[in-house]
Amino acid sequence: MPALDQNNIAGAQQEVQRLLGRCILRLQQYEQLLKSMLAVSSFSGTPETLPLALDNRRAEISGKTMGTLVGRLMTEYVMKEGGEFPDDVPVSQPDSCFLAFRMQTSLPDEAHAALQADLRELVGMRNALVHSFIQEHDLQTVDGCLQAQDALSGFYTKIDQHLQQLHALAENMDESRRAFAELMQSPELQELVRNGIAPDGQVHWPIAGIVSALRQAFRERSINGWVNLDTAARWVSEHHPEQTPKKYGCARWRHVIHEAGQFELRHFTHDGQFGAWFRERVSSKG
Repeated sequence: MPALDQNNIAGAQQEVQRLLGRCILRLQQYEQLLKSMLAVSSFSGTPETLPLALDNRRAEISGKTMGTLVGRLMTEYVMKEGGEFPDDVPVSQPDSCFLAFRMQTSLPDEAHAALQADLRELVGMRNALVHSFIQEHDLQTVDGCLQAQDALSGFYTKIDQHLQQLHALAENMDESRRAFAELMQSPELQELVRNGIAPDGQVHWPIAGIVSALRQAFRERSINGWVNLDTAARWVSEHHPEQTPKKYGCARWRHVIHEAGQFELRHFTHDGQFGAWFRERVSSKG
C-alpha cells in the first residue's frame, strides 16, 4: 500500500479513537451525574445515623451499571402521574426521632413512556460503543473509518442530548434538596428533632429531650432499678439545664413523668429515703 494511503488510514483511525473517547467520556459524565442524583434521592434514619445512611447509599449506588441506574431512576425518582409511590421506609423505633426523605417527580403517561424509550436508546448506545463498535466497523480502510466517524458524531449528539435532559431533572432535584436543607435548619424542625416539640406545641414524648435526660439520670443515679425523682431532677438541672418542666408545659417534674407515659412512678421508702421513685416503664409483649 502506498505511504500516502497508510498515512490517511492512520489519521482516520486516530480520529475514530478521538471521537470514540469523546463519547465514552460523555457517557461517564452521564453515569456520574445519575449516581449522584440517586445517592441522595432517598434516605432515612435518625439524626445521628443519617450521615452513615447517606455514605452507605452512595457506596451501594457506585458499583451499579448504566442499565441498573436507569432502571432505578424510573422506579425510584421518575413516576407516572397518579401512580403509587413505593412504601419502603424502614419501621422506626417509637422512642427515636426518625426521618425519611424521598425526592420524586411525576410525568404524564405519554412523557413517561417517551423518557423510558429515550433511556433504553441511551443504554443501547452505551453497550454498542463499549462492546461492539469496533467489530461493526471496518477500521482498516479510510472509507470504513469515515463511516465510523459519522456514526460516532451521531452517537455524541444523542448522548449529549440525554445528558442535557438529565441535567434538567437534576436541577429539579437540587431545588427539592435546597428546600429540604432549609427545612432541616428551621427552628421549628430543630425543636421537633431535639426536643420532640411540634410547631403547634404538641409534645411527642417518646423522643422529648426531657425524657432522654431523665433516662440518662436513671442510668447515672438508679439504685436497685429505681431512681429518686428529686435526685434525677437535680442531675438533669445540672447536666441539661435547658430541659425544664416549664418548657414542656408542665408545672413540676411529677407532671412530666405523668404526661410522658414512659416511666413508672411509685412512692416508698428506699435505702432509708422516702419519696417518689421512678423507672422506665416495661412494655408488655403478648
